[in-house]
Amino acid sequence: MTLWLFLAQAATLVLLLALAYRPLGDYMAATFTSRKDLRVERGLYRLIGVDPRNQQSWRAYFRGVLAFSVLGVLLLYVLQRAQAVLPYSLGLPAVPEGLSFNTAISFVTNTNWQSYSPEVTLGYTVQLAGLAVQNFLSAAVGIAVAVALVRGFAAHRTGTIGNIWVDVTHATVRILLPFSIVFAVILIAGGVIQNVNGFQHVTSLTGSTVTIPGGPVASQEAIKELGTNGGGFFNANSAHPFENPTAWTNLVEIFLLLVIPFSLPRTFGTMVGDKRQGYAILSAMAAIFVVSLTALTLFELQGGGTATQAAGGAMEGKEQRFGILGSTLFGTSSTLTSTGAVDSMHDSFTPLGGMMPMLNMMTGEVAPGGVGSGLYGMLVIAIIAVFLAGLMVGRTPEYLGKKIGSREIKLASLYILTTPALVLLGTGLSFAIPAIKDNIEKVSIWNPGQHGFSEVLYAFTSAANNNGSAFAGLTANTPWLNASLATAMFLGRFVPIVFVLALAGSLASQEKVPATAGTLPTYRPQFVALVVGTVVIVAALTYFPVLALGPLAEGLV
Repeated sequence: MTLWLFLAQAATLVLLLALAYRPLGDYMAATFTSRKDLRVERGLYRLIGVDPRNQQSWRAYFRGVLAFSVLGVLLLYVLQRAQAVLPYSLGLPAVPEGLSFNTAISFVTNTNWQSYSPEVTLGYTVQLAGLAVQNFLSAAVGIAVAVALVRGFAAHRTGTIGNIWVDVTHATVRILLPFSIVFAVILIAGGVIQNVNGFQHVTSLTGSTVTIPGGPVASQEAIKELGTNGGGFFNANSAHPFENPTAWTNLVEIFLLLVIPFSLPRTFGTMVGDKRQGYAILSAMAAIFVVSLTALTLFELQGGGTATQAAGGAMEGKEQRFGILGSTLFGTSSTLTSTGAVDSMHDSFTPLGGMMPMLNMMTGEVAPGGVGSGLYGMLVIAIIAVFLAGLMVGRTPEYLGKKIGSREIKLASLYILTTPALVLLGTGLSFAIPAIKDNIEKVSIWNPGQHGFSEVLYAFTSAANNNGSAFAGLTANTPWLNASLATAMFLGRFVPIVFVLALAGSLASQEKVPATAGTLPTYRPQFVALVVGTVVIVAALTYFPVLALGPLAEGLV
């Protein structure tokens, strides 16, 4: 891809996102403030015995999130274990226990980490009734939690933050499902396959037999990107021509994984009654995105040494139809959201280039982040920024008319400490326990040294931040990695959600205080810069030492 074509694609992407920002953001705000139910929604409420008018405290809301998700894990686990007797299993056996456990937690937590080759491991029933369903539901849970936090800011001494069952239903029925259908048709028109043909055996020109997999790919590809899920139908993910055939389908997929996260700030501004607040959050997200994309592109264009420069670029692990620029745009988009889909292999990036997707996740995936999780992550950072500003000027911190006291700042601090603790603890244990270290070095790591360390660090960073991408040189289908990464995914999803919902409940119980001359304006460029600085400082202070052991050390060799 030439520079001019890349700039044209980037400009088109920005234009499409700008066009979608206001209508989609306002539509989502209307969706979650509406008290009218569609007929299909009323049927669902009667089926599960839910009163849609019942408002929940944050504790009840979290119990619903946890129960719903644990049930999803159990059902998906059973589907995988029963695969051999299911229709359209393609003759594939049951998925082993450890891998089934890891995969079930992965898709329910919106991580979509895959320690297997999907096309030769999972039949169509498990793909459609299991993985695709969780692609919708896990994304809906993320949106619901974000909306609950926004309600906390908007509420006046209510103590309630909505109804989890209503929010998940609205997110699925009114947002994710209709948009996925439309874009599945668009992807089919672009050449993404959609069939139930199984494995086709054909004879090549040389006389050898070639096996070509089929599958209902387009229908899963649309929600995979729209819901920032990322799990591929094929092992090569969006680098596979059946999932992502051309440069323009590549652009469509990038648009899909960015459109909801970049539109949610508008939803936030509309629901709190001050659209300027939404623009401030959007500006912080966009600034981080542009800086990250620029850094990754420069690292990849300059190559990693004499060989890549002589070859005209670092094209190892990249598709010719996307080139370096199309690959860096996709890689930045997928790791600054919680998508984890790839159209190139991050393990083959230059050392400092490979550091950027890792660093994107280490910032908390807030620019723009996953569907829902990006918004609530950025709002937590904004609370930290307001608190820091209050310390500097000696005033009680307030955000959107709500006092940021000791309870709120404790919850926000615990939120930002959770995933770093999981990442560093998981990586440290993998190399500190002799038996595990020996197994990882002998079985899992293909590239010893700093790069091998980076592969393990990337895996735990991806799991704890619910991203799902990988340095693919790591063999992760081992007892230790299946169990430890599943634990990181589960805790990395639900422990932060506890703190977010507790924060929402605390804010909802407060009365709004009027703005005064001493109130920090949280819609001006100075506040945007403070939020961006908070993101960078928190990530840098937390992760710089461990990065120095891996990608930074490798890049300086």
